[in-house]
Amino acid sequence: MLNLPKLPLVLLIQALLVSPAFASEQSESKGLVDDASASVLLRTGFIDRDKKNVNPGDDTRSSVQSVMLNAETGFTQGTVGFAAGVVGDFSFKLGDNKHSGNNMVPRDSNGNPYDQWTRGGAYAKVRASNTTLTYGTQILDIPVLASNTARMVPEYFTGTLLTSHEVKDLEVIAGKFTKNQMSDQISTDKDASGNSLKRAYVWGAKYKFNDQFNASYYGLDSKDKLDRHYADLNYKLPLADKNSLTFDLSGYHTKWDKDAGASSAKADVNPSDRSNNIWAFSTTYNQGPHSVMLAYQQSTGNTGYAYGENADGFQSIYLPNSYLSDFNGRGEKSAQVQYSVDFSDYGVPGLSWTSAYVYGWDIDTKTTSNAKEREFFNQVKYTVQSGFAKGASLRLRESIYRTDSAYSNDYYMPSTNETRIFLDIPVKFF
Repeated sequence: MLNLPKLPLVLLIQALLVSPAFASEQSESKGLVDDASASVLLRTGFIDRDKKNVNPGDDTRSSVQSVMLNAETGFTQGTVGFAAGVVGDFSFKLGDNKHSGNNMVPRDSNGNPYDQWTRGGAYAKVRASNTTLTYGTQILDIPVLASNTARMVPEYFTGTLLTSHEVKDLEVIAGKFTKNQMSDQISTDKDASGNSLKRAYVWGAKYKFNDQFNASYYGLDSKDKLDRHYADLNYKLPLADKNSLTFDLSGYHTKWDKDAGASSAKADVNPSDRSNNIWAFSTTYNQGPHSVMLAYQQSTGNTGYAYGENADGFQSIYLPNSYLSDFNGRGEKSAQVQYSVDFSDYGVPGLSWTSAYVYGWDIDTKTTSNAKEREFFNQVKYTVQSGFAKGASLRLRESIYRTDSAYSNDYYMPSTNETRIFLDIPVKFF
């Protein structure tokens, strides 16, 4: 295991020694009060998973109302600025939720869903020039350590994150986190499946070469769990009549520690020798309001890409073939076609539709090396563009997922029809 990532520290020191090519963030601070902000997000959520070929009692249905708070002071003025903030949420179940699941509703020691619950924490920030150090409760959007934000309330991590923009178009990060709190956990690091976080170092950088090309790399060292690396290259080719063609290549390399267990590996795999490579290439053609994407994804190694099982974030799979299933099984290959349309050009601004079909094959399971899965995904979303309800959105999502019994026996998800309905109403106080 790494003691401390050296590369990001070298990059960060070098960035700090370079004179900024633009005004610093701290020099533009207006003070604690003038730059302060506070808002809440009112979210009503419903997820229904109708599981096929299993006991009907295994179906899960969750309905929840949440209020999510995000409040932060501005930075004090001066060479070094200080700020503080809080993030948190209050939720209550809608209905009895006797068949709840889906990482939506926490349960007590007897397996009964809570009627209501509150979570969250505080953080403090220090900023000099274009470099900010944040300590406390945070919501992370890092490919190797990403908070789950696809449920009612976000996954929280506790720790320290340094973010630097000292060089124009370059972002460098380095951090250490010691606790996490899943979306359906009330206390931190008390996950019954053993996914609690001991300590995680994270580092990385992303750079915008020009308006067409950008690249990024991120790494993770999770104590007694795994080492993980992610890289992405993205190039957008402008075409005539404001059309474009975008190419994206991304992937992960993961090596598990000997004490991490082998929950996603076959019995013939030594728990101390688990590894996985997964990569994807996608091409997106955009013509006005229409977009068509083709993607190919492939997983290799003696286990699947088992994100989430080691407290590395239940959203840390920044790959295209990821919907209800993530098509990340051992040895799996998958292909996708996706179509999206923005109805703004048709007189309905704020309305969008996405449909996708993904097919996966050659999945290596306990009984076969040719298991298959497929998913037909549809989502429609409408966001209010003006008026007193500006920013409010309604999202309807439906997935029809089918898999071989050989893979469903290894994978947590049997053939399933899933419906998600989310209504978000943001309220900004100041």
